[in-house]
Amino acid sequence: MSAAYRHHSTGPLTRYDRFDIAGATREGATWLASAGTYPRSTLAFWESRPGAPVVLPCGTAFDVVNVPSMFGRRMLDALWEDGPGSGPVAAHRGRMLLFTAPGTAHRLPSLLKWEEWGPAVLPLLCHGTGDAVTVPPPAGGTDHAGGPHADSRWVVAPDTRHPWLPGPEVMLWACVRAARASAKPAVRISIFPGPDQDAKVYDVSRRR
Repeated sequence: MSAAYRHHSTGPLTRYDRFDIAGATREGATWLASAGTYPRSTLAFWESRPGAPVVLPCGTAFDVVNVPSMFGRRMLDALWEDGPGSGPVAAHRGRMLLFTAPGTAHRLPSLLKWEEWGPAVLPLLCHGTGDAVTVPPPAGGTDHAGGPHADSRWVVAPDTRHPWLPGPEVMLWACVRAARASAKPAVRISIFPGPDQDAKVYDVSRRR
């Protein structure tokens, strides 16, 4: 595993090596494409349109927990400051998509019902088997054609064919920590930069 998400893997150069380094690596793109029925077609599409997002099914390679953007940032603050880190994370239309282990979408809502802080968690959507999500392009940029998904981008891009993905218990912990942080009057310093700052580079070497 690479030390940071801006590091590209070694090997023969391909078109993916010319992507914006803030995006996914070649291996990360392969993992994303594996979620679909025709992975090669997805990769071929990204070859022709490297800035275009695609819609991929959940439930096999990953599930997705979809939360409001600010609440998602608090979840990631908790995961990276005090937890095991996160899997890939994308931002899309004011929401944050946290990629999780398959089965999380089914289990997490039940865990939240039994959790004391569950009612304090902002509305979230859990996408699993039978659902699909819009996935940013590996390039990490936007659709240069100006399409409707031009605001889809990676916050933490995938960099391996077998990324670590948090399960329902880890996501429950992150949701509770974010809810508690929202209830506190104290000002918290986020790990995320403002809109006028450079992209954050995350050290993933300590992830479990």
